[in-house]
Amino acid sequence: MRNLKKSVISTALLLFIGLNLSAQNKSSFGFKGGLNYGANGDYFDSVSLNSSNPDQNIGYHLGIFGKIGNKIYLRPEVVYTVTKSDYNNNDFNIKKIDVPVLVGLKVLGPLSVFAGPSAQYILETDFHGLEIDDVQEDFTVGLNFGIGINFNKIGIDLRYERGFGENEARFIEDNITRNSRIDTRPEQLILSLSIGL
Repeated sequence: MRNLKKSVISTALLLFIGLNLSAQNKSSFGFKGGLNYGANGDYFDSVSLNSSNPDQNIGYHLGIFGKIGNKIYLRPEVVYTVTKSDYNNNDFNIKKIDVPVLVGLKVLGPLSVFAGPSAQYILETDFHGLEIDDVQEDFTVGLNFGIGINFNKIGIDLRYERGFGENEARFIEDNITRNSRIDTRPEQLILSLSIGL
């Protein structure tokens, strides 16, 4: 597993170096950031349950991206993400590194669609009021897909992310002696602003 993590990080770095050296038309590199709305369990059930307090599941992300191509493009990213979600009336926070590698297609004017795998490496987990014993897998792979609009060097995209499988953590409640589990790869709706250099 450690070799797989090193391979993903090395691949991401090589992609970014290649982007900087690339003379291909419409290649770019830049920064991105925005908000994400995360949920544990069934995403749409969680959204409806949290409608009375919608800001409790909002996190944020900051990162860098590269883009190669124009009509059809490759867009690797390295993003620091903080998710916040409600689980049984407790706050569950995750800090992680996401490495999506997206393939996009311009469909109409500045509008494009994209999809691709996203690697996740968990840096830290915090479950308010509870002690987390351990995370089953620090490294997982999921899927991103969405739509984006680009105007010269400014872009806005909206995407949905989900894991291919559950990534569980064990936790121990203070007043209860039994072990419990929680999914550490919540589904997310992600809104981003990107600025190309």
